[in-house]
Amino acid sequence: MDTHGADGGAGADALLAVLELLAGQGSPGEFEALLDEARLAGLDEAGLGRLERAVDLAGALHAERAADRARSARSDASLAVLTDTARDLTLSYDLDGLLRIVARRARLLLGMDMAYVTLRGPRGTSYIRVTEGSRTGGDTGATTRPGLGAGLRVGTGNCIGGLVQRTGEPVWTPDYPADPRFTADPDPTDPAPAGPDPTDPAPEVGPAADPDPGTEAVRAEGLRAVLGVPLRSGDSVIGALFGADRRVRSYTPQEIALLGALADLAALAVEKAGLLDRTRAELLELEQDSARVRTSLARMRHVSEAHGRIMNLVLAGGDLPHVVMAAGDALDAAVMVRDPGGRRLAGGGDFPGLDEEAVAKASLDAHAGRRPVLAADSVWVAPVIAGSEDLGGLVVRAEGGLTDEDGRLLELVAQSVALLLLMQRSTAVAEGPVRDELLDDLIADPPHAPQQIARRARRLGVDLRRPHVLVVARPEGGEQGRAVVWASSYAYRLSGLKTVQGGCIVLLLPGVDASAAAAAVSQELTPLLGHPVSVAAAGPGASPDAVGPLYAEALRCLDAMSALGGTGSAAGVADLGFLGMLLSDDHDVDGFVENAIGPVLDYDAERLTDLTRTLEAYFASGGSPTNAAEALHVHPNTVSRRLERIGELLGPEWQKPGQVLEVQLALRLQRTREVLARRRTAPAPFRHPAGPVD
Repeated sequence: MDTHGADGGAGADALLAVLELLAGQGSPGEFEALLDEARLAGLDEAGLGRLERAVDLAGALHAERAADRARSARSDASLAVLTDTARDLTLSYDLDGLLRIVARRARLLLGMDMAYVTLRGPRGTSYIRVTEGSRTGGDTGATTRPGLGAGLRVGTGNCIGGLVQRTGEPVWTPDYPADPRFTADPDPTDPAPAGPDPTDPAPEVGPAADPDPGTEAVRAEGLRAVLGVPLRSGDSVIGALFGADRRVRSYTPQEIALLGALADLAALAVEKAGLLDRTRAELLELEQDSARVRTSLARMRHVSEAHGRIMNLVLAGGDLPHVVMAAGDALDAAVMVRDPGGRRLAGGGDFPGLDEEAVAKASLDAHAGRRPVLAADSVWVAPVIAGSEDLGGLVVRAEGGLTDEDGRLLELVAQSVALLLLMQRSTAVAEGPVRDELLDDLIADPPHAPQQIARRARRLGVDLRRPHVLVVARPEGGEQGRAVVWASSYAYRLSGLKTVQGGCIVLLLPGVDASAAAAAVSQELTPLLGHPVSVAAAGPGASPDAVGPLYAEALRCLDAMSALGGTGSAAGVADLGFLGMLLSDDHDVDGFVENAIGPVLDYDAERLTDLTRTLEAYFASGGSPTNAAEALHVHPNTVSRRLERIGELLGPEWQKPGQVLEVQLALRLQRTREVLARRRTAPAPFRHPAGPVD
């Protein structure tokens, strides 16, 4: 009993020592040393057995505590990795950079040979976005099969990627090539592999016709164990995070959970990148909208300020050339104002090679649509309209084109020009009686005092010392009132005078070409009235005394036009040929001869030729070159050559009936003038004194 008690005391001491070592976290060697001491102390077999059992239990407990510490360390490390990864995701990396961080951390944390991330494309297929640890880099080198490189489409066949996409759950296999789930025929419900998707952000790598590119890529990389976890955004699977080893390996629940946590961070990275992209796009769109608004406001302010300047110029009494100059500066373009007949009223800038036909067509369209119309490259036409009345048009040439705001400004400029023309017309109508009285006094017979008339003309801004032409316009039907209002504005615009005599509008206008003045009046007044207008003109004259005779000539010209069936036409006295000479008060024989055969007379005088005598012989022989040659005693070919030269001097139509008559009359007048001149210079014959004859 005592012995047993002594042994029992020694055994209890040994067990207490085991507990002390366990509490002090003794090493396994210390436990072995305790056993050796017990054996040497002669501890009985039962006590020694209990001590060995206690040491074994202490070792197991020690190992478990070590495993707990290791797991705790790994957990802390995992938590640190997740924390670091989450912190990295807050930095300003691009999407590929963020996903590469996740793949690198997954590979290092779980001790995997390779990690990669796939994302789902717009058409439902998935492609590899980033990889870590790939050996092939997208190509094995020995075969044409693709490796797990960025851009490869996966999940289109019977592979682990497709299973993760379909189930939305983690999928793993210890030996991918031997796993029957991925060696059977593809699921017929899977979409067939497609060609390159232009909507995917990454191109396809490898042949698209491979029915299972994911499986082929895994084999090309030599991977065995594969673990895939989904990337989720809400209830949708937007991709997957894969870890793989080139050896057979089983994955613990902790490893699967850890990779899943990294996948959640990757999903956040994708969402963050998408949000950043959308935010950048929205910011860019807002910046563009803001820039457009600022530009539009600046242009609108420019339009408003330019219109204000032009309107102030109009209201301050500015004339048409100044308004056109201001409009050209505002539009940065050449601007020209035309009347309804297309005649230029004012302009600034050049219009080289202006296509008049295109401008005329665009003018019709502009007046019909009451808006500016593009006539040709860089040339616009804008209508100048007051109510339903056509006042003309603006022709604008802008090399840089016109913006919408410029088009609006062009419309406002056209309105300003219309207002100015109406104001000028109103002024002309207001001054009409005074101006009418002045022209009435100029054409009166006998005329009024010249000095008083000259002073009155200067007060009205009319310089009668400059060349003027007188135009008489007779509307052939319709009301006269509209024509009178137009004539007041027209005369005021051209710094002329207007009155009404015997149902005809009489205009005294600056200029030297009576025919052109008559044509201009007809072209503008006839469309305005909508019925024919007969217009006759005479001139030029350069003094107040010449106005009365010009008026008489224009009336005779108008009567001659009516007698010849020319009602509704326009002509000057010079247009009537020898009839005009007869109608003229001064019977300008010199002018008529010069117009008819002047070039031939000059040619003979300079070269001492006989073209004039050849013409006389040609007409005297009835237009026969042969008979003319006999009369001139020259060869017929000589006559033919002279006639060709005459055609070059007088024009190709000199032998037509109208011109032939004038040429013959001019030859007669010239011959008569020469005879009279010789008689004036010949000595008078001797006459005997008158007286009785014996």
